[in-house]
Amino acid sequence: MAEPTDMLAREIDEDLRRERLLRLWDQYGTYILAIALAVVVGIGGYKFYESRRAQANEEASTRYIIGLRDFALNKPAEAQKALEKLAADAPAGYAALSRLRLAGYDQGAGNLAEAAAAYEDIAKDGSVDPILADYARLQIAMLKLDDADFTDLKNRLTPLAAEKNPWRFSARELLGLAAYKAGLAAEARNHFQRLITDRTAPPGIAERARTMLAVMAQSEQAAAPAPATEKSDPPAKQEPAKEQKPPAKTQGNKAK
Repeated sequence: MAEPTDMLAREIDEDLRRERLLRLWDQYGTYILAIALAVVVGIGGYKFYESRRAQANEEASTRYIIGLRDFALNKPAEAQKALEKLAADAPAGYAALSRLRLAGYDQGAGNLAEAAAAYEDIAKDGSVDPILADYARLQIAMLKLDDADFTDLKNRLTPLAAEKNPWRFSARELLGLAAYKAGLAAEARNHFQRLITDRTAPPGIAERARTMLAVMAQSEQAAAPAPATEKSDPPAKQEPAKEQKPPAKTQGNKAK
């Protein structure tokens, strides 16, 4: 059995702990309740925000698909109207996709200046996902391929050709084409050769790189000078045969 003194000591300790807790509660109870309430409200608010965002993304997805369908059904006016509205009020991801699709429509319709300006706006927009912004930069380089200076194109495409960039293969293909158009055959060949030796390159891009290397080889072969042939001495002139005179008649032949 426990000693009475031990039981008394435990009761005193319990009373002291209870008194301390009550004193702490009196001092900080209000703050504890406020913190607990803030946590509950925060979790509830976050769940509500997530639910609203998921709903907004789902609605934007449906509207985006409808816009693409209208383009496929040759209803550009309806499609443009739907995508322009999405670009204005949809969540950031679908807004950027809509802007890219509208720029792509201008590009396909031959409105190259409008398309380039739209891509520039997307590329400079800090709220756009970096992958989509890099895609816009790639399209700008493609639009400028025939007119821009090679140095300008190289400055635009080199960051996109980095090893971890998702658009690196398309960027390297454009770098090769730009170098080829600028007359830099060695640099162009280097980019195309890199594409065909990279096993992770998309088959279509690798095949186009092989085609370009073959075209370059044929052009270089056609431009090469023909090999020199050994000169042979001209045939010697043959003098015309001299006409032989008939033999003179002898004296004996005369007397008959």
